[in-house]
Amino acid sequence: MTGRVVEFDEHRGLGAIDAEDGRRYPFHCTAIADGTRTIPVDVQVEFEVVAGPLGGYEAGSVRRR
Repeated sequence: MTGRVVEFDEHRGLGAIDAEDGRRYPFHCTAIADGTRTIPVDVQVEFEVVAGPLGGYEAGSVRRR
């Protein structure tokens, strides 16, 4: 799936992606595929939708387009 990073808090390691399906998916810095643990806001990304630890869905394998 594709989308755009709309928020990222480097201190907490949490971010969110607005996806092409109209939903917003949260992600943790450990989901960034290149291992950098940070990603700028407004970057276009590709990602997989995965089950989150609390029963919802989140972004996994986040990588820049």
